[in-house]
Amino acid sequence: MATAHRSPARQEAPAAAERQHVVILTGLSGGGKTAAAKLFEDLGYTVVDNLPGELLADLADLVSVDRTRFAKLATVLDVRSGNAMLAFAAMRGALEGRGIRPQVFFLEARDDVLIRRFSETRHRHPLADQRGIASSIVAERRLLDPVRSESDVVIDTSDLPLRELRERIFTRLGEAADPTRLAIQLISFGFKYGVPLEADLVFDVRFMQNPYYIDELRQLSGLTAEVRAFVLGQPVAQEFLRYLREFLAFALPAYVGEGKTRLTIALGCTGGYHRSIALTEALADWLRERDFGPVAVFHRELDRT
Repeated sequence: MATAHRSPARQEAPAAAERQHVVILTGLSGGGKTAAAKLFEDLGYTVVDNLPGELLADLADLVSVDRTRFAKLATVLDVRSGNAMLAFAAMRGALEGRGIRPQVFFLEARDDVLIRRFSETRHRHPLADQRGIASSIVAERRLLDPVRSESDVVIDTSDLPLRELRERIFTRLGEAADPTRLAIQLISFGFKYGVPLEADLVFDVRFMQNPYYIDELRQLSGLTAEVRAFVLGQPVAQEFLRYLREFLAFALPAYVGEGKTRLTIALGCTGGYHRSIALTEALADWLRERDFGPVAVFHRELDRT
């Protein structure tokens, strides 16, 4: 954060700034911010939680100085920061003053759901007092209402299983970053666990030979060189990718022409651990080479083993 290092960093290549994505994660206590923070960690974000309000400007300065190291950052802001609206305004203002437009996620839930969650976990509400948990929730809603009104994405987690919450957050990432380009989200998944609810396009790759039945490959994921070579080495896989690339080369510009700003493409195999991962990575490489827009990848079943 030393002043001597600020000027050179502010002059770094514009491409670094374009690749940077900063998230402010906020919302009600018990609304799902802990699960969301874990998702951002899984996606390669540096996550900063419960930072005192007095240090937010320093964090914004650090993020703007080293845009390569902090290419993806998620900071959690809520009533624990003190004056939540003041902290939110300070953080957002500090980032925007340095040329960084954060994407703000606000997580909430119904009162009865929040009460049940606090009862089950036995955690203390940050605003807890002698009036009880219900009154604390009402007070928190009132305090955070101005923040909610300025958020880019508001998600009610009342009836969302963890898997659906993860998908909902992932598919909204970066959508406000550049409305003139198509933000593309790729999800690999296993049909045995259900089709991603947020997917716009779903492709079934279960017609390819399954590495699961190869003893030396069974425990390896589609991210490994061995499984990737096995899957992509199949002529049927190369033919599938050729057809898929031709379709997307035609469809993606058409989506942009119709004003669509984000597209979620899901590739599924049986368990979501081998074929779908390898093919999703190959597709992501091609999409990035063609530069249709920012590409994010989420391997939904990777942490199931």
